[in-house]
Amino acid sequence: MLDILYHDEHLIAINKPHGLLVHRSPIAADVEEFAVQKLRDQIGKWVTPVHRLDRKTGGVLLFALDKETEIAMHKQFMEGQVAKTYLAIVRGHTPDTESIDYPLRKENGMMQDAHTDYTTLQRADLPIPLGNHPSSRYSLVEATPTTGRMHQLRKHFAHIFHPIIGDRTHGCNKQNRFWKERWEMTTMLLHASRQSFTHPVTGETVIIEAPLQPEFLRVMTLLSFSILS
Repeated sequence: MLDILYHDEHLIAINKPHGLLVHRSPIAADVEEFAVQKLRDQIGKWVTPVHRLDRKTGGVLLFALDKETEIAMHKQFMEGQVAKTYLAIVRGHTPDTESIDYPLRKENGMMQDAHTDYTTLQRADLPIPLGNHPSSRYSLVEATPTTGRMHQLRKHFAHIFHPIIGDRTHGCNKQNRFWKERWEMTTMLLHASRQSFTHPVTGETVIIEAPLQPEFLRVMTLLSFSILS
């Protein structure tokens, strides 16, 4: 049963679990469960996602319940009118605040502008040597991308040498292996925590928040991070 965060006549949002594909993909032909189908079965209505969320990312995932709303919300996302906030646990101690302005390459080779702002919320220093380092350092960050490029946060944090823990494509293999072997943790620690936009029908401001999921909370406890309210 999917956790429904918001539901009206035109829109519905869920707290997508880490590891759940949004819709059927040719690169995951053997996967039988998808967020789209699960939600359709759960509410008994046609739904379609209005934005992307990586398979390994958890958190707010928004769907339209009719074609007109789908088109209107696509337009808001394309024009950067939807405010998105993410939480991530990354390697190392990040600065208090930073802006990452680093273009990213599309699949066709073209470069796209990409901008991310982030704030460090908490830092941890585990007394466990790793590689050439006498301890293992981590940060909990809140990130607000102002562009919506594919894998933007994953690529941006890798670019500044603070990769997201559990990111097998853009992250640190040594860290990912460490977390898997020591704590059997393979979840990518990236969570879409908040979304804010103008409702395309009522004109009201809609704010949707998604609580952290169990595996993310388990790592927060392991790192002695205080749980966010």
